[in-house]
Amino acid sequence: MATHQFLTFTLAGEQYAVDVAQVREVLAELELTRIPRMPEYLKGVINIRGSVVPVVDLRTKFGLPETEKTVDTSVIVMDVESAGGTITVGCLADSVQEVVDISVDDVEETPTLGTSIDARFIQGLGKKDERFIIMLDMDYVFHAEDLTVVGAASKAAEPQAAAAKAAK
Repeated sequence: MATHQFLTFTLAGEQYAVDVAQVREVLAELELTRIPRMPEYLKGVINIRGSVVPVVDLRTKFGLPETEKTVDTSVIVMDVESAGGTITVGCLADSVQEVVDISVDDVEETPTLGTSIDARFIQGLGKKDERFIIMLDMDYVFHAEDLTVVGAASKAAEPQAAAAKAAK
């Protein structure tokens, strides 16, 4: 029986998961640099070892209330595929839980009703210990238009990142 590993995290009290192969690292929330005139879900950019990484609030992206900052708030840094190649993006999560193995047999098809996010974003519902985990397809969460905006945010912040690096 084939299993896949997923990183689980919470948003607004619900448990979500992303394929662990897309995850680069998990960070305690860092200081964000805000970029003017960006969509509400794009909260800013962070500097990770000299690279500019845009940070998206998944709650806002999914039409939920904005993420409230707590000691558990984390940034999941992951690679997302687009027509133009791979883009690294940080996603705010209320808390990061654990890496779980989910068997292919334990994945239910996406329901058509009863979820607050667009069903295209959901790979399925994973069953783990009598609970359901909403399995996200991050390549669909960020469609082409979003990735253009996210890429633009990175480009806009590059001069600031270069200046900060030079100042060290």
